[in-house]
Amino acid sequence: MLAPTMSTVQIRTGPAGLWSKVEAHIEVRLFEPLSVASLADIAGLSPYHFSRAFAAQFGESPMSFVRTRRMAHAAERLNSAEPPPLVALALDCGFESQEAFTRAFRRTFGVPPGRFKRRAFETRLEKERIMSAIAQVKLDLVQQRELVKRAGFVVAGPASRFDSDSRASIPALWPKLIDALPLAGQRGRNTYGVCWGVDQSDGSFHYLAGVEVAAAGALPDGFLRKEIAAQSYLVFRQTLDGGELHPQIQAAMRTIWPELLPKSGYKLANAPDLEVYPENFDPTRAGMTVDYYVPVQI
Repeated sequence: MLAPTMSTVQIRTGPAGLWSKVEAHIEVRLFEPLSVASLADIAGLSPYHFSRAFAAQFGESPMSFVRTRRMAHAAERLNSAEPPPLVALALDCGFESQEAFTRAFRRTFGVPPGRFKRRAFETRLEKERIMSAIAQVKLDLVQQRELVKRAGFVVAGPASRFDSDSRASIPALWPKLIDALPLAGQRGRNTYGVCWGVDQSDGSFHYLAGVEVAAAGALPDGFLRKEIAAQSYLVFRQTLDGGELHPQIQAAMRTIWPELLPKSGYKLANAPDLEVYPENFDPTRAGMTVDYYVPVQI
């Protein structure tokens, strides 16, 4: 790895005008055909980059956001003084049947339409808590001046595919990894969060919590070996404050993907991106660091 030169970057809340434009486009055409490609055109980004930036900003994929907004529109009508019959609401929202509408509503809110009111209130409170925690983070994020070129290597650890609904389960992978260390053929003591295979239609992706290992060797049951090809990266280092880890990481992602990457002038490469945690990482200790490796084209 090249020795980097670090440079402090100015942190803002993100390109609010861009996201307002995209949101307005969605709201005006909420029940018209929408796609990741058409929304990416509005943002002036490639579909792949737009998907990653959108997910970092809003916590879900573009099409999941569209589905949620459509369901929110339906929920508002359900909560009105004179809610319409479900079959009429389903047809108004573009569904062919009440059954299809109920399935989509349950997928969005976790409950069928008839049980929505209480669950929606609880979900809103939890989302507001998370967004409040992210907003209160004092982000200490530093960008390397030069790209980092890294040779190919192999990581191994527990992995799964996640979407907007299940991504909160990612932290559960880490105890599985830590309990199995050291792995046979392990190289070094850094740990890695590896993200790849983003589906632009639903925002789902693979995530692996792992360590560097030899290219061959026995692994614990349920562990996956993932080869990372040689790649050039933009690298961002975050210094943590010892508080809750997830809001701090989310705050960094909401700055890196929608704001700093477009400003860098580099195009995102369709390759795994990495979170690199140093030896003896302890998120409860102020001053610990996380490095974010974003793959770019050169």
